[in-house]
Amino acid sequence: MRNTILLEKGWTFYKNPQSETGEAVTLPHTWNAVDGQDGGNDYYRGTCKYVRHFAKPELEKGGRAYLEFDGAAMTADVVVNGTKLFHHEGGFSTFRVDVTEQLTEDNLLEVYVDNSDNTKVYPQKADFTFYGGLYRMVKLVTVPKVHFAMDYAGGNGMKVTPEVTILDAAEKQADADVTVELWMTGEAPEVTVAVAGETQTVPVENGYAKAVFALKNVHLWDGVEDPYLYTVKAELPGGDVVERTFGCRSFKVDPREGFFLNGRSYPLRGVSRHQDRAGAGNALTYEMHREDMAIVRELGANTIRLAHYQHAQEFYDLCDENGIIVWAEIPYITMHMTDGTENTLSQMKELIVQNYHHPSIVCWGLSNEITAASAVNEELLENHRRLNDLCHELDKTRPTVMADVFMLETDSPMLEIPDMNSYNLYFGWYIGELEQNDSFFDEYHSTYPDRVIGLSEYGADANPAYHSANPERGDYTEEYQCIYHEHMAKMIEERPYLWATHVWNLFDFAADGRDEGGKHGENQKGLVTMDRRIKKDAFYVYKAYWSKAPFVHLCGSRYTDRAEDVTEIKVYSNQKKVSLFVDGAEKETKEGARIFRFRVPITGTHTIRAVSGDCTDEITVRKVDTPNPDYIFNKQGDVVNWFDKEDFKADHYSISDTLGELAKNEMANAIVQSLMAQASASRGDVAESVKDNPALQRMMQRMTLASLLKQAGDAVSEAQMKALNDALQKIPKN
Repeated sequence: MRNTILLEKGWTFYKNPQSETGEAVTLPHTWNAVDGQDGGNDYYRGTCKYVRHFAKPELEKGGRAYLEFDGAAMTADVVVNGTKLFHHEGGFSTFRVDVTEQLTEDNLLEVYVDNSDNTKVYPQKADFTFYGGLYRMVKLVTVPKVHFAMDYAGGNGMKVTPEVTILDAAEKQADADVTVELWMTGEAPEVTVAVAGETQTVPVENGYAKAVFALKNVHLWDGVEDPYLYTVKAELPGGDVVERTFGCRSFKVDPREGFFLNGRSYPLRGVSRHQDRAGAGNALTYEMHREDMAIVRELGANTIRLAHYQHAQEFYDLCDENGIIVWAEIPYITMHMTDGTENTLSQMKELIVQNYHHPSIVCWGLSNEITAASAVNEELLENHRRLNDLCHELDKTRPTVMADVFMLETDSPMLEIPDMNSYNLYFGWYIGELEQNDSFFDEYHSTYPDRVIGLSEYGADANPAYHSANPERGDYTEEYQCIYHEHMAKMIEERPYLWATHVWNLFDFAADGRDEGGKHGENQKGLVTMDRRIKKDAFYVYKAYWSKAPFVHLCGSRYTDRAEDVTEIKVYSNQKKVSLFVDGAEKETKEGARIFRFRVPITGTHTIRAVSGDCTDEITVRKVDTPNPDYIFNKQGDVVNWFDKEDFKADHYSISDTLGELAKNEMANAIVQSLMAQASASRGDVAESVKDNPALQRMMQRMTLASLLKQAGDAVSEAQMKALNDALQKIPKN
């Protein structure tokens, strides 16, 4: 019989493997839960050691014992009783170590885990913290002499492939042929397989067996409406048993009409997720995973991009159980490494083998923004071709996809490799205007009508502490984040050919190299804060578009002090009518959809309530004489006011000129380049890596230096900005 023992307790952690003094820890554990989230780009990256003893498990005659690691970031060396048994590269997948021959009555287990910088194990350059540790569970698994395979890419020796034939999409009638493939270790004459009340006993040849079940009138796995799961169970004569859940579903992607599930149009609209959270890093409990899924469901999303690596099996299971369509990918990101090709292939193999059975997963992601800091050359193309071929070799049922950085030219040969593409676009935040998102897709779809295209990332940072009656790009206010997402949600709805769209990001996440927007070590593009305590107002934009449970949400609950005489009150709701009450008296009722705007005069402290049917929400606003400085990220004032001076020289350069204009002059360009180096440093390693990307430089030519300075906020003082402008005003335009 197979037996599994959790090894979550009894560990001693040594930050310095040579030290004699360690710290008692319980798994899951990361050593970067604090320093990986506090900014400074100085979190510890190196080799640490985990140690514990374990007793020799009871084994049947000829039985085997394995240590199973669900996640050890980023590389791991496993030593048992002084003998090094295994080396694993990749911090996000399951791997196993056969320890049978090393067992004694009492066993010393040492695991050396390393997240240090190197040139062959991904990720190395990315906008998130690379936490180190045994951050998922470790188990001791014993199996009989004859058992399902334990040594292939972290899988369990079973592959389940449902082929669904839709008979009537409207009535959800379908049949399915379910193929169950099994791999065994040891001599077994036969294996018994059970699916949906049917049982087959099939022969084993050379350690392989296959059973096919013809299921009539199957219960479909039908997304969020009805995510029905079947269970397949396989048993060997010696008693070893494995099980998998799976779902019967059919899908296709049309370049003009988008995604179809079980024969009907099913637009994929959702979010991306990083697995970490405040105070815990990537060492998550099952309850944390469940809380994340509950937030996804509240939002009304039906898809999630699990970025930028293999996530925990517990979360893929939750996606199966909740009907959430998944984009799964490996951490081949930002910068190609010549020595890393084999690692991309091994991480992809583990991702597919370990997750093939999940009905929620519909595609395999080859890479993310890989051309941001890498040239498109034959080496890069060949790495992607090999990955693409591997995906189709291991899985003939799912397409491949790539997340393309917004600087990648649409005629690049990179886009021809995967079956589908999506772009990461940040017009309206990092560069450009919001409307450029619309024109980008319109032009792309017009030029390539037969290509599948989607939107894999888009977002704007917001610190819930910052607010403005006149929000603008780069001010980090909740109000601008709302304006941004209001535009994007409408843009997406008007373009049904977008096969999938994913907000970047559902949650704020750690990026220790960042120092911006009033916080250290965080990317604040999340719709929800990193501790999951605050749903930012923009969260409710998408809830109004996607959710079905009735609600109303009053924006601005954290924007209490207001200096304007008449303030805008904005309500998000999925209802058709909203009434606004001010100090208990009904002010106005409006009919509409999703976004309801009211103009309210304010003179003192007011209680404002929004009502729609049984739904209600309430905030308090207070009239003040001057804007609350705590609400302002950029406290340096409006730089354009400096140009009101009579001595401003329009025939000389200034910060009101575009970067393109400034680049034409050698002296002005030198000043700008020095500033750019300072600005990229505040956004971490990725910004430093991509700043020389020629496509990015071309896009930035249209930006004024003043707009760049505004987004830098307090990172550039008023004195520095004035000195910069004064220096430019000394340079005449030719």
